[in-house]
Amino acid sequence: MKPWTPSGAMASTVEITSANVRRGDVIQIGGQPCRVADLRQLPLGSKRLLFETGEQLTMHPRTRLVAVRVLRRW
Repeated sequence: MKPWTPSGAMASTVEITSANVRRGDVIQIGGQPCRVADLRQLPLGSKRLLFETGEQLTMHPRTRLVAVRVLRRW
C-alpha cells in the first residue's frame, strides 16, 4: 500500500456492498488494510476485488463490509 501523503482530501467510513464498492476503497481484512486496485464483475451480482497486494476477495450481493473511502472535493 502506498504511504499516506497529506492533501485536501477527506476520508470517511462507509458501508459497501458489491453494488457500490469502488477502486481505492480500503477494507480491513484480518487486521490488515487492503486497498482495492481493480474490480471484476461476476455472475449474479457478485464482484471479485483485486487488492494492490495481489490478494483477491469475492463479494456476493449480500456481503456488507465497512471501508474507508477518500472523498475528493474540489
